[in-house]
Amino acid sequence: MNLPLCMPTPTKSQTEILSKLGIASLNPMQLESKQAIDTSKDLILLSPTGTGKTLAFLLPLIQGLDENIKEIQLLIIVPSRELAIQIEQVMREMGTGFKVNAVYGGRAGSKDRIEIKHRPAVLIGTPGRVADHLRRGAFEKEKIQTIVLDEFDKSLEIGFESEMRDILDLLPTIKQRILTSATQDVKIPKFVQLHSPIIIDYLSEKISQLKVKLVTSPTKDKLETLIQLVSNLGKQNGIIFCNFRDSIQHVSNFLSDFGISHGVFHGDMEQQDRERSLIKFRNGTHQLLLATDLAARGIDVPELGYIIHYQLPNRESEFIHRNGRTARMNVEGSAYILHYDKEKLPDFTHDAELEKLSKAALPLASDWSTIFISGGRSNKISKGDIAGFFMKQGNLKKEDLGIIELKTDCAFVGVKTDQIEKLLPKVNQMKLKEKKVRVTLI
Repeated sequence: MNLPLCMPTPTKSQTEILSKLGIASLNPMQLESKQAIDTSKDLILLSPTGTGKTLAFLLPLIQGLDENIKEIQLLIIVPSRELAIQIEQVMREMGTGFKVNAVYGGRAGSKDRIEIKHRPAVLIGTPGRVADHLRRGAFEKEKIQTIVLDEFDKSLEIGFESEMRDILDLLPTIKQRILTSATQDVKIPKFVQLHSPIIIDYLSEKISQLKVKLVTSPTKDKLETLIQLVSNLGKQNGIIFCNFRDSIQHVSNFLSDFGISHGVFHGDMEQQDRERSLIKFRNGTHQLLLATDLAARGIDVPELGYIIHYQLPNRESEFIHRNGRTARMNVEGSAYILHYDKEKLPDFTHDAELEKLSKAALPLASDWSTIFISGGRSNKISKGDIAGFFMKQGNLKKEDLGIIELKTDCAFVGVKTDQIEKLLPKVNQMKLKEKKVRVTLI
């Protein structure tokens, strides 16, 4: 049941935050969520992927933080490392003045402990890593009164139950629980201890410009049809979804044989390699990403023109999450189902319209490449410092410089491919903000 809407005028701090994020105003779901969160009651927020759920809970919760408290006040639990990193980045971009850290598996726990020694106001983490820190007593927990379970349909699945139960048992001071998802196919267990939650449900609202299309393949492996489809789609950003790592490798080899540039993304990759795949996808080095359902939720990627189901998922909920990567926030997008003509389709694809493919040239290679720099925030290096370094020391023009991503101890920069050969000798092993940095192509 939706709350009656009132349209409050944003406070000055809200206005400043929205301006930094490039957002003119909150949408109705975000306004309704703010109103509900301000009541301090438990909340279940259901809204399609791409509608701004992260901002819907972050904005009101951050405004409720106390700058005089020097311990963690807000805990956000997420099912994947990528979602933890994404929410951390969103909060940094908000420029609130409150410290935020993300903790997750795939990196040394000692690195977490160093970062949270100076306590963040907001801690984001995956269930296993957060539970581990709580069991070890890595930080005081008495000031944590609000917990968010983002993508709760995933974080409350059986595989996370032990960790989630421990987390909630070890946090007796929780007064408000906020659960968010783009689907609701999981029964919320009793140990979550929801108390008469407010339910905001926008799942039935038609806010997406998504078109679901069916492309029929005469062969079971569907590879030739995939090449034809990708060629028809041309120079757009897109994700090809597969169900298994072996399938990704099989498709990747085939795309490489045709000289089609792409990245890969799945759970068996090292965390550093996963992050670099997403960085290259964001800056345009790769316009095509081959991925498992790990990429169906909680990753920060550019606006997608399409997604392709090379293999359909077993569950409708994952079909919905995959499709939610495109046609976000009222922008048009298409989801293509690649289907062997002798196989039966599941019921959840019944709305798909048949798409006929025409002959088309293979997609052109990207104009961008990715440069690694061995210095980051910990070296007091800013994005402006990097841009100035590349333009002054490397003689790049502004249009030759793309997206700059700044990390704690390194940075990644999109650079026009035709500038790489003459750029690297000018900037590698040179000083950037008093630090000699290694600059390499990755």
